[in-house]
Amino acid sequence: MPANVTQVPPQNIEAERAVLGAVLMSRQAFEDISSTLLKPEDFYQTSHMNLFKAVLAFRQEKPGQEIDLLTISDFIRSSDVPGVQNCVDNAYLAGLTADVPTLTNARLYAKMVKDCAIRRRLLELSSLIHDGAYDESRSPVTLLDDFGKNFSELSNYSGTRSFENASVLVAKSMGNLDRRRKEGAFDSIPTGYSLLDQVIGGFREAEYSIIAARPSVGKTAFALSMAGNMAIRQNVKVGFFSLEMSGTALMDRLLSAESKVNASHIRNGAITTMDYDRVFKTAERLYDMTNLWIQDTPNMKLYDLRSQARKMVHDEKVRIIFIDYLGLIDADMKGDHPRWEQVAYVSRSLKQLARELNIPVVALCQVGRESEKQRPTLANLRDSGSIEQDADLVIMLHKDRKDEAELGQESGGAMNQQERPEIDTIDVIVAKQRNGEVGTIHLGYHWRTVHFENIEVRQE
Repeated sequence: MPANVTQVPPQNIEAERAVLGAVLMSRQAFEDISSTLLKPEDFYQTSHMNLFKAVLAFRQEKPGQEIDLLTISDFIRSSDVPGVQNCVDNAYLAGLTADVPTLTNARLYAKMVKDCAIRRRLLELSSLIHDGAYDESRSPVTLLDDFGKNFSELSNYSGTRSFENASVLVAKSMGNLDRRRKEGAFDSIPTGYSLLDQVIGGFREAEYSIIAARPSVGKTAFALSMAGNMAIRQNVKVGFFSLEMSGTALMDRLLSAESKVNASHIRNGAITTMDYDRVFKTAERLYDMTNLWIQDTPNMKLYDLRSQARKMVHDEKVRIIFIDYLGLIDADMKGDHPRWEQVAYVSRSLKQLARELNIPVVALCQVGRESEKQRPTLANLRDSGSIEQDADLVIMLHKDRKDEAELGQESGGAMNQQERPEIDTIDVIVAKQRNGEVGTIHLGYHWRTVHFENIEVRQE
């Protein structure tokens, strides 16, 4: 094709006419086409777009009335839907119905129209990429992140309306409530810890959660324990971003937790034949478990993390993501920005990511040193107050160091491993819950096998 010839954007006028003819002839055809979530702007020809707007408006305003050439003509004449008056010609409408090969293929015609619309949007996006590549005022990383988001939105393109009437949402809410009563909290992912699930109801879709604690209290162990509960016992697909530990180190911990063999023995190889057999059998079981994906790039850039998260969700159908931890994510912001601003930017981006992917995103975070000898509060969240503002749920872990000090004094010095109780009691503080109660429960922490378990302690 000569270079100076402009290509016509992807379109299928015959399919557009067949779609419009079908919705004018049959309510069932309209329902079939509605299931494809076709939008007026998916039509290439303006008159077709306007007529489809009129049909949608007719169905909304007159849900019980049958649509035909006469009723739609009368509706168009009295309608204030812009741009549809030129569609009122009866001969034009009759021609549309005559162009329908068969009503049984209405959904297929709608898919043809939708496919062409997506191709046109791809061309628009490629033009934005072309222009953006020459825009030196924007950093390449920012451009890549924006384009990645655009591609993600396009790959999930469904054509749903941007708003819904309250009556529709009430019906959805009641339907969800009925299913919860019969099937449990189907729209959330349980943590595997019954007392905690009673308080928070599990991790919910599109929510951004924070797990915060001082170093060595057990943030990573807690997150990995929940990830194991979900992936191994609930058959939930989990993504785990480890910016602090290697993937093999995490797997050593998981092997220890599942086999009940001391983690330090696995780490240094000082393991008995009996324990080795237990670990080997556990490894065989985990080898067949394909529900856990681990990304262990250190100091990962925010753009790369978002891109990998999208890939996990789209390609592997991951339903929840854990990030260990927020403070190690490289915001890669252009210029010299203070630490609090970088952390705020990362936190806000993770919240947006949860909404975009419609899955729970759980990020680990450190608390300030001032909480070392007292129960942490939201004010102790390190580096940025925006974390508290962004999070839908904040869980804080706390271990009373006085217990260890007292035990050490009783034995005449610092407490050693033989004197330390097999299970530490950890306060799990629900410090913020946007749509629920706050409070404290207690979990047992097996420090030898680095995992958490339920213990019979009443909620405070």
